[in-house]
Amino acid sequence: MADAGAAVGAYLVAWAWLGAALLTDPGPWLLALLAGVAVITRAAGSVLRRKPRFSTPADRVTLGRAGIVACCAAETVVGLTVGAEAGPSPLVVVLGTAAFLLDAVDGRVARFTGSATAEGSRLDTDTDAALVLVLSCAAAGIFGLWPLGIGLMYYAFLAAAWFRPSLKNPLPSSTVRRVIGATQPAALLFVLLPGVPPPLGAMVLGPALGLLAFSFGRDVVGLERLRASRASATGSPTPRAGTPAGT
Repeated sequence: MADAGAAVGAYLVAWAWLGAALLTDPGPWLLALLAGVAVITRAAGSVLRRKPRFSTPADRVTLGRAGIVACCAAETVVGLTVGAEAGPSPLVVVLGTAAFLLDAVDGRVARFTGSATAEGSRLDTDTDAALVLVLSCAAAGIFGLWPLGIGLMYYAFLAAAWFRPSLKNPLPSSTVRRVIGATQPAALLFVLLPGVPPPLGAMVLGPALGLLAFSFGRDVVGLERLRASRASATGSPTPRAGTPAGT
């Protein structure tokens, strides 16, 4: 609880200071604050929902990274509302890059301290997804709505798992998945750099979106095959098309 509360408190203090330096209108300031709150409370809630409750040194690094993503989300809202004509703020790129680079730290800390857990992995994945969603929202201010497909695909997968329980099964480790996953924030950060022409940005984001769709599609097919093989092994009938597995 202390770690989760510290993460939320650190974000609130950071945005109170940063937001006051960037904005004078309370409306956009509050909207930006709430965007960051949505990010940091999801991360903190992931820790508080654990039974039994615990956090590890790696979780603390990830919570700190979630705080940076929350500030990035708030600054993205500022850019989309107050500074829409000027494009994304360079601060979005700075914060996003910091959160992206720190992604390599929490895993190393987990391995060094022997504190790797499934719960910590989920927190790390959720934080990665939040960063990609925030950056895709910033990119949408330049290219239109289609870059949101990059940020929303993870959440669409989670939503689909509610109707198709087989998608909740753990996925085997995959180097291809990790590389494609790392490509998304890297591509988004590149196109958000000041001076990158929109045609070049579209040429970068288009293949990134295609690779992500391929990765998720491959995982869905793999999980469905796993479900079918398990059903066959137990001798149970394969559910009809359109019928959720496990019902």
